[in-house]
Amino acid sequence: MELREIEIFLTLAEELHFGRTAERVRLSQARVSQAIRTQERRIGAPLFERTSRTVRLTAVGRQLRDDLQPVYAGLHASLDRARLAARGATGRLRVGMMPFNVVDLHGYWKEFRRRHPQWELEIRQLVYLDPFGRLRDGDLDVLVVWLPVEEPDFTVGPVLLTDPRILAVSADHELADRTTARLDMFADFQHAMPPAMPDYWEDGYLPFHTSRGRAIERGEPVTNAEELINRVGMGEIVHGFPSHVTRHWGMPNIRWIPVPDLATLSYALVWRTASENEAIRALADTVRDLGTHRF
Repeated sequence: MELREIEIFLTLAEELHFGRTAERVRLSQARVSQAIRTQERRIGAPLFERTSRTVRLTAVGRQLRDDLQPVYAGLHASLDRARLAARGATGRLRVGMMPFNVVDLHGYWKEFRRRHPQWELEIRQLVYLDPFGRLRDGDLDVLVVWLPVEEPDFTVGPVLLTDPRILAVSADHELADRTTARLDMFADFQHAMPPAMPDYWEDGYLPFHTSRGRAIERGEPVTNAEELINRVGMGEIVHGFPSHVTRHWGMPNIRWIPVPDLATLSYALVWRTASENEAIRALADTVRDLGTHRF
């Protein structure tokens, strides 16, 4: 297998979804399917069991995944170190973003790069799939995520931004003409959230109940921002956002309504305590020195 083919296989083995795999490896679903079929012909056995609803590894696929993962990780790390050395850098700091990387946050990244040119800073926008797992697996060094974070193996660092809350509805929604919305109204409509989030963390973003004890219903989970906002625009759901999304999306079919009785969101740096290093501490110091941005 070529390196790209290994990447496609391992990504599909992790996602077990051709659409998400295509998004991550930046190929069409047809190209991903073609690459997997080519690998299966070479090996002489199916690597995945596919139905209209599920994708699962076969026994041969699981063995190949287990054999390839350490080899791929080692080769990828070696190539990364060589590329960094060629650019005069001594290391890389990978930061995963749950908020949008709006221009208001760029001051932190620019100041870190000015202070520490020896470290390459890589900012990644995350899909809504297990960000804590990616941090624990070593795919990321630092997360920027909303609080509270109460994971015993994580360190919660300084807050980058605090953000008031807004409700996104379609332009023809019954709430579209309101100047404000209340949390109690959320129970009247369908919402959506990412899958498999810790309950306390999900509740910190979208409470499970209103102040009067009414359930705020979740529908089918979403895994990326585009799917989420498209479902809002089609009138299938409403969704509470931090207000910074309005700096990213200017959409005539969406109305943004302030929700003054929903607590502001604070986004902080978070990292695995056992993986803390000089570069992580330097980024945290940079954020502390510049202070919290308030939208």
